[in-house]
Amino acid sequence: MRFIGVDLGWRSQPSGLCCLEWSQGQLELVALDRKAEIADVLSWVDSCALPETPAMIAVDAPTLIPNSTGMRLSDRLSHQYFGRYHAGCYPANLGRPFAQRTVGFGLELEDRGFVHAPEIVPQQLGRYQIEVFPHPAIVHLFGLERILKYKKGSLQERRLELEKLRTFILTVLPTLEPRTNLQQKRQKLEIPLLPSSGAALKAVEDQLDSLICAYVGAHWWYWGSERNWVLGNLTTGYIVVPSACSVPVCR
Repeated sequence: MRFIGVDLGWRSQPSGLCCLEWSQGQLELVALDRKAEIADVLSWVDSCALPETPAMIAVDAPTLIPNSTGMRLSDRLSHQYFGRYHAGCYPANLGRPFAQRTVGFGLELEDRGFVHAPEIVPQQLGRYQIEVFPHPAIVHLFGLERILKYKKGSLQERRLELEKLRTFILTVLPTLEPRTNLQQKRQKLEIPLLPSSGAALKAVEDQLDSLICAYVGAHWWYWGSERNWVLGNLTTGYIVVPSACSVPVCR
């Protein structure tokens, strides 16, 4: 089973891409990349998940938008439950300039056999897609009191916050279930070091976000609703977020 994370560029921005593979009871890093054009993103997805290959694709973008105006139920719930962490998501409706691009991406995945999976039988092979959102996932996975603010601020401030995320990925994810082996020497790929320039730092940021997306996809497949929240549903749009042990599941 493969888990593909897509930090989708909502407009014309490049997209971060990650592929993890479930092998011998752990998640191994297969690919980490960044592509500018949607056609190239889809070709990359095709290369990682050949036809009939079981895979879960976790996309950081609103791929289901039924509402013409306002915000989706999932967006409102993200603010209700994660606003205090500064982790409420950007509101989506069909009037937004990104809507055609993000919804179209979800439809392209459906054409490839990846069905939306706001409900799932844990650890059942298949071809699935879900919407995810890294900020609340990071808060819950790493037990934080607020988001890591690597999106805004000075270059140095962003770099320091992104370094925290990189450290959590390397030190905390291997202790969770499903576990990763990202620090093992036999791993073919390595999590990149953080560069000093702004453009290069943004490229690594996109890749780390995509890795979080891929892990959330694996966490959803492994545990289902036992240890994940589903904000919204198939009709209204939904976001899958790993749950915190002390907080009841939101559906």
